[in-house]
Amino acid sequence: MSRPGAIVEMKITTLKAVVVESMNSKCKVVIEADSNSNLQNVIEVTSNFKIDIAKVDYVSSSEIKEIADLPQEVYEKLSRAIILSKVEDFYYSFHKSDKQFDSAFTQLSYGGRVYDEKEMRSLVDSSLDFWLTAGRYNKQFEQQYASYLGVRYSLLTNSGSSANLLAFSALTSPKLGDRRIQQGDEVITVAAGFPTTVTPIIQNGAIPVFLDVDLGTYNIIVDRVESAITPKTKAIMIAHTMGNPFELDKIMEIANKYSLWVVEDNCDALGSKFDGKLTGTYGHIGTSSFYPPHHMTMGEGGAVYTNDPQLKMIIESFRDWGRDCWCPSGCDNSCKKRFGWELGTLPYGYDHKYTYSHIGYNLRVTEMQAAIGVEQLKKVPSFVKARKNNFNQLLEGLKDLSDYFILPRATEKSDPSWFGFILTLRDGVPFTKNEIVQFLESNRIQTRMLFAGNLIRQPAFQNANYRIHGDLTNTDKILKDTFLVGVYPGLTSTMIDYVITKIREFVLKK
Repeated sequence: MSRPGAIVEMKITTLKAVVVESMNSKCKVVIEADSNSNLQNVIEVTSNFKIDIAKVDYVSSSEIKEIADLPQEVYEKLSRAIILSKVEDFYYSFHKSDKQFDSAFTQLSYGGRVYDEKEMRSLVDSSLDFWLTAGRYNKQFEQQYASYLGVRYSLLTNSGSSANLLAFSALTSPKLGDRRIQQGDEVITVAAGFPTTVTPIIQNGAIPVFLDVDLGTYNIIVDRVESAITPKTKAIMIAHTMGNPFELDKIMEIANKYSLWVVEDNCDALGSKFDGKLTGTYGHIGTSSFYPPHHMTMGEGGAVYTNDPQLKMIIESFRDWGRDCWCPSGCDNSCKKRFGWELGTLPYGYDHKYTYSHIGYNLRVTEMQAAIGVEQLKKVPSFVKARKNNFNQLLEGLKDLSDYFILPRATEKSDPSWFGFILTLRDGVPFTKNEIVQFLESNRIQTRMLFAGNLIRQPAFQNANYRIHGDLTNTDKILKDTFLVGVYPGLTSTMIDYVITKIREFVLKK
């Protein structure tokens, strides 16, 4: 058995020791793990064998000859365990950083990935399966993410922008009857935010109706929403700005009164709560982004979630080429009548797997992305705590500069999981936004604007069809006078102190 022999040799070479001993007529394989490894556990490999990974003394190859009698599936599990142990070694050797913060050299990003050996193990583990499209990790993540949010359904997609596109496109489905959104219908939203909260509205032929936002919370001025509603209004689609929830109780009350759809763009607000309940779960559909600066990451990736089984199936259809079939990958006949359908003008019995009910896309995620997400999701509670701590430290350190800045404030009834610390210059201060931003950037403190500032000023929207309800005075001020610094978990308390020191240094010299 040359292949098992090669694997045995690999085990000896990489892990130094393998012992086989009798254990109630079973075999026990004990493998040494180095000091950096987290392999001190037991992995079930078959009903008859266990691989017990623990530290042992070195033994000679003559003592492990019995291992050749183990089944092939055991060798596969052994090989996988060894590879993953070396991935951990690689992380600790080349990815884990013990560098101390040095204000003269360290770049303080506004956001970024925070990970350890577990994400790398999970990623490599999925690659060893070589199931490149959605598979076991995808299913695991969707179930666990839905459980975390407290919703019935969660569907992975390839980005937060795709999540918004899927969420809105689903509301145009003919399956929704009179409630479907059609070309020329209106959707209430805001211009102060990220483009892809709004672009799906335009891409589907509907008309965004822009309302102004409040300075401080940076969320829609709810008191203006009801007066913006016309017979053409079909939905409200807005984001929880910087992780700060908009007034969900009032929005949902208005939506229910006028039978409007509500899409919560929750991409910047994972872990935020309103009145004790997680955001993204109040409306008909919620969306998330897993791009690196967000609350958790898959590199790229996003999710759409809902409690409505019909919306779930429609979203899935739009994501998966527009197909009518709901069979998961690798399954051919969930409905038990794959060749028993008669839809559209197709002939009776046309293969349901190749029947399409929507003008859809392919916006699926890869298995490797989902594998990273499974481990990242476990860290979300600690990530949220770190973001809150960093935000509160910045607020405490800058609270006496309220004559210069409009400081961020949480919406009433909310518990935000902050995306960033946002500052707006007050009128008449002796410096401009560009001046303080350039000062911070020159001191290695990365800044960002409130995304597009005012969407209607952007080149892409110059010829777009939209309506403004009231004025956008605050939105224009955000465009001119607002910036943010980071609060993500990769920033330590010492780093946050440095940000505070530099902001104060600039302001107090003016």
